[in-house]
Amino acid sequence: MPNLNSPQQRAVSTIEGPVLIIAGAGSGKTRVITYRIVAMLDLGIPQSAILALTFTNKAAKEMETRIKEITGKKLQNLTVCTFHAFGVKILREEIEAIGYRKNFSIYDETDRDQRIKDSLRECKISPGNVDVYAIGQLFSKIKTELTDWGDSANSTYKDVYEAYNRGLKLFNAVDFDDLLALPLKIFTEFPEILEKYRKKYRYIMVDEFQDTSFIQYRLMRLLAWREDANQSANICVVGDDDQSIYSWRGASYENIARFERDFPGTVEIKLEQNYRSTTTILEAANGVICNNTNRKEKRLWSGNSGGKPIELFYPQNESNEADFIAGEIKRIRFQEHVKFDDFGVLVRTNSMMRAIEEAFLAGNIPYTVSGGTSFFHRKEIKDVLSYLRVIGNLDDDVNLLRIINTPRRGLGDAVVEKLGKIVETRHCSIWDALETLQNAPNVLFAAEMGRIDIQEFIALIEKHRAEMLSKRNLSQKVRRLVDEIDYWSYLVTEFSKNEKLARWKFANIDTLIDSIHTWESDPDNFDPTLYSYLNRVSLISQNDGDDGDKGKVNLMTIHAAKGLEFPVVFIAGVEDGVIPHTRSLEEGGIETTAGGIEEERRLFYVAITRARDKLFITSCQQRRRQQTTINCLPSPFLAEIPTHLIEIHAPIQKTVEEEKAESAQFFANMKKMFRTNT
Repeated sequence: MPNLNSPQQRAVSTIEGPVLIIAGAGSGKTRVITYRIVAMLDLGIPQSAILALTFTNKAAKEMETRIKEITGKKLQNLTVCTFHAFGVKILREEIEAIGYRKNFSIYDETDRDQRIKDSLRECKISPGNVDVYAIGQLFSKIKTELTDWGDSANSTYKDVYEAYNRGLKLFNAVDFDDLLALPLKIFTEFPEILEKYRKKYRYIMVDEFQDTSFIQYRLMRLLAWREDANQSANICVVGDDDQSIYSWRGASYENIARFERDFPGTVEIKLEQNYRSTTTILEAANGVICNNTNRKEKRLWSGNSGGKPIELFYPQNESNEADFIAGEIKRIRFQEHVKFDDFGVLVRTNSMMRAIEEAFLAGNIPYTVSGGTSFFHRKEIKDVLSYLRVIGNLDDDVNLLRIINTPRRGLGDAVVEKLGKIVETRHCSIWDALETLQNAPNVLFAAEMGRIDIQEFIALIEKHRAEMLSKRNLSQKVRRLVDEIDYWSYLVTEFSKNEKLARWKFANIDTLIDSIHTWESDPDNFDPTLYSYLNRVSLISQNDGDDGDKGKVNLMTIHAAKGLEFPVVFIAGVEDGVIPHTRSLEEGGIETTAGGIEEERRLFYVAITRARDKLFITSCQQRRRQQTTINCLPSPFLAEIPTHLIEIHAPIQKTVEEEKAESAQFFANMKKMFRTNT
């Protein structure tokens, strides 16, 4: 095979028997899997005998496309799919064995929740008195063998669980977890069906093996096992225990140890040559991950010797941190001609994105968010901003419709329907229609309360409009608005079974108000008005490149970054309590805590190894949390990076030429904006 190093060549050519490929970050894993399947086909192994299991449809499609390009074959009989898609394939062929019909339906989460509510009623439990989502999560863990009923309080819902499954079968439906649980049930209860699939799929490959759950492992083991001691199992699993970061959804790196126990004579092949990163970045990653004890010993190395030092910056707070990241992106882009989409900015949780988004907005830096919702696109934030936009522009129909009954104030569908008829007849705005209804004859309302609700809503908007259109203390005025509409009570009502979520959403509003205060307090802000603020926020959606470059900076959680790579990476918020995250260390006892710290270290390792050429790490001295400023300590993981690889960042002074170029770019952007608006 072309362009394969020695371990890769060995991985590709070792076809028979159990094989464990430990593929380090950036070691060409996908390439090895692709060429391994090509090698099987070249040896005359039928397409129909090969089963390759992946974790995303995207990965399956990419792998199949590569194999087609190399072989020039159509591959109609090759099975490359996700575990769940494979489960569907088994059920479509065999589900009648357990009493279902072949034309079964697959319930999504909404369908599942409705089925749970019906089952609760069947068991004489009011759905309004329980957290249906939490019950759904419990049922999922039971089905996927992540927990059992035991003697816990959860056993209260055992009868509901049985009623739920009876209902599914009655309606000839399965839920998402059944796509794994039912094939396992069929294989376990009907040996002849299992044997049929064992004979069919004689060569099995599993990608991202460290992300398999226990039930996925059991399903794979049943398929691959050979009762005849003289016949070895032809199964190859590919993974990296150092990148196992999904325990919260059932993944277990311990499956690697299980594999070696269950398949004696396993050939282990390590892919340690990294084709992505410089030696500096790999030494840093190795220095961190070697502190984990539950891992396969390996050490990544690269042919890309040397590399730029890792720059570590200790900003005063998250605002300074965001300004630093935005400033460095602009500097590197200007000096080194790096495209926007060559930058990756990684955070531990998506709640940390807000300050960075604001800095990108202020710096006219286009960006895209992955692994979480943009701060400004969260419902609670959009609700508050919609109030501000209506206050700024009474004729903003879209935002007015968003807030007219949020929080609920009696202006529901019936009133909106009447407003629509007035708008259609008079060709006016919804606000004008509201004023018309306010003065309309009583006959338009079933009760006088409808008119009062409209009058109160109009009075609310006009009152805050008069206050907010002055220049001073906008954040205080927004706070008074949020208090007057009693948004907190609205959240408590909406999330009556999850007050923690309600508090989190209200904390986001606090963060928004804090950010308005920071913005209007900036001595360089000469126009701290409502209109100026709304214009600033609106620019978020205008994320096109400014010189024909369609790329955008990638802002994402570390979890979302797995499998990706960028020439330049920023890891923000590398502080104790953030990474490792406090929550990961608090859930459970000593054993869980130890496992938590190792998974957090693996997460940091994944973040480091996303960088190809240059890595920046920031660790704030202070950070705001729910209107309180707390002092922060650097993450203990930073002490695990060899000191000779780190350079403490010092601000870089701009040259006269750079300042002139930035000024020219600013005016070019202004001209472009004016052309767009005329």
